Amino acid sequence: MERMLVVIFDDETKAYEGKSALRQLEREGSISAYAGAVVARKADGTTSVKQFDDFGPVGSLVGTSLGSLIGLLGGPAGLAIGAASGLALGATFDLENARVGGDFVDDVSKSLKPTKVALIAEIEEDWTTPVDTRMEALGGTVLRRALSDVREDVREKDIAAMKADLAQLKAEAAKARADRRAKLQSRIHQLKEKIDAQQQDAKERRRALRTREKVKRDILKKNAAAAGRALKQLASTRL
Repeated sequence: MERMLVVIFDDETKAYEGKSALRQLEREGSISAYAGAVVARKADGTTSVKQFDDFGPVGSLVGTSLGSLIGLLGGPAGLAIGAASGLALGATFDLENARVGGDFVDDVSKSLKPTKVALIAEIEEDWTTPVDTRMEALGGTVLRRALSDVREDVREKDIAAMKADLAQLKAEAAKARADRRAKLQSRIHQLKEKIDAQQQDAKERRRALRTREKVKRDILKKNAAAAGRALKQLASTRL
């Protein structure tokens, strides 16, 4: 299952150890990690990105979710993003882009108290024990949430509503006088443009998602192969 993982640590050293543990779990085939960041909450309550990494080639595609969550945690006035972080400021404050519920953002924000440091990552995991065991051993508090894509549902409802308005406007235009018909035709044209733009955006997003899923499958195959080699080597090891 694809999840947003947040692990709260007392200091940066432990957070970086947690990041190394994630990489080790990936090498072992226990998880796939796509993108991650180390984020610190300062004593004054502001939030800063200490480090940002693409764990794999898919990182640049899914960074929007990660960046959005980080942006929501820091807020427009309380987030300091380094130039090398790779996060787009214009996409950092959108709950839909974060693909997690507002309650999860609240939980993380409450846990990320001043002077605390968070390791945040988008991962794929079949079960939670490997990550929990490693992170808890480092003193980390683990929060996670399955990622969802609510944007398409919202978009489809918006398009359906606009199409209903369009149908009504066309029906009115067919019966209206010439002066009124001209105004209605202008509104019809504007609404058509909005519908076309929404449909084009949806098409591009679906294409990006298909690309992401393909790369994710490749990563999972790579990890499965690595896990298979490790098991084979273990089986041949003399006790």
